[in-house]
Amino acid sequence: MYETTYHRASSVDEAAAMFAKGKEAKYLSGGQTLLPVMKQRLASPSDVIDLARIKDLIGISATGNGVEIKAATTHYDVAQSDAVKKAIPALAHLASLIGDPAVRHRGTIGGSLANNDPAADYPAAVLALGATVKTNKRTIAADEFFKGLFSTALADGEIITAVSFPVVAKAGYAKFPHPASRFALTGVFVAKTSGGDVRVAATGASQNGVMRVGAIEAALKANWSAGAIDGVKISADGLLSDIHGSPDYRANLIKVMAQRAVQAAG
Repeated sequence: MYETTYHRASSVDEAAAMFAKGKEAKYLSGGQTLLPVMKQRLASPSDVIDLARIKDLIGISATGNGVEIKAATTHYDVAQSDAVKKAIPALAHLASLIGDPAVRHRGTIGGSLANNDPAADYPAAVLALGATVKTNKRTIAADEFFKGLFSTALADGEIITAVSFPVVAKAGYAKFPHPASRFALTGVFVAKTSGGDVRVAATGASQNGVMRVGAIEAALKANWSAGAIDGVKISADGLLSDIHGSPDYRANLIKVMAQRAVQAAG
């Protein structure tokens, strides 16, 4: 057995100071990954530092050209937010599809991004929308944040404080969910800016986690329609293979989910 000391931080600075003092400390937000891993004895942190009650990490606000979501805001609150629904309806829709009610009421956007599960939903939205991840030390562009399976640009002890999403002309999300966990076996987020630029990101499909899908981006930039994706060839190289589907199966799912996302975006 091992001992873990629980701490409830009242501020970001206090949390960072607690982390620095711990030998193998871990931050806790919604606990949707850390707690199950601890129960399975796959992680044994010396200290668990709870960020969920820090007031400065909770809330959603409209900005001049988008919406900012604080890191400890739950999936449920994102899904129900009038500000998110008005600015980026597809983002609210994505949040409504995460897990079940228990998960949505506890899981947080910051925790999801820091963990960077390869089948999580939020990474697709962050990457496709070109969002900015804000931490207690700096800001990180979406294209620089995700580094592979369960890996991000976050330094040891760095805390996500908020995520800033820009408003786009059109956006949509569709996923093929695991029937039990509701994780994305493959999910695709599409976004088109007012200037005509297109970004498409897929989650749940790649061995390296969330990824841009350049072939679909090019097709949609030329013709924003579901039909424009019909002739796109998605390579199966580097895609996941497991009991749920082969790489070829996931390659096809990327196309199908992208078409549904475009239809949802309008």
